[in-house]
Amino acid sequence: MNFLSDILVSLVGIVFAMTIHEFGHAFAAYLLGDDTAKRAGRMTINPSRHVDILGLIMLVIFHFGWAKPVPVNPNNFKNYRVGSFIVAISGAIGNLIGAIICAFILKFSPMYSISLIAATAVNYNLWFGAFNLLPVPPLDGWGVISSFLPYKYRDFEIKYENIGYVVLIVLLITNLYSYITTPIVSVFATIVRFVTKI
Repeated sequence: MNFLSDILVSLVGIVFAMTIHEFGHAFAAYLLGDDTAKRAGRMTINPSRHVDILGLIMLVIFHFGWAKPVPVNPNNFKNYRVGSFIVAISGAIGNLIGAIICAFILKFSPMYSISLIAATAVNYNLWFGAFNLLPVPPLDGWGVISSFLPYKYRDFEIKYENIGYVVLIVLLITNLYSYITTPIVSVFATIVRFVTKI
């Protein structure tokens, strides 16, 4: 039963992290003038609209997975690059907010089961947000960086995007990604601790 309980608790934490991350993208795009995600039913906190079952299973078993990507049309933004940057980073910001919410629940909940779920959700939100900031296609970190690249580097962008999955697999196998994600998680955790102590 402990094993099943751990799986269920992890599932709740992962699904919450996925949902709030994708909602962050959709909501940011909508605020910037693009209603593509809203029309696709993605500007919601309903997990069924965001969770990819195979990606969820992969995340539970191998600690690497994915959600359904939010459709965004950057041509609807008043400023293409600024809009792309904000939408790219909004998923991680959503996870940070999610971690703060769960930290408050953890702080004030008298129930062990709720506290356990909240603590797990805090952890998954921190790591999910940080991992997605890796500067590798198709992750959000690449969207953040590419929004600053001059148009003359477009050829490089296309070539890098084409080998992005290979780079990502190498980073995962070698664990080199942790050199980027660990400091980000540390910064996020510090923010969560600061806010929840106010």
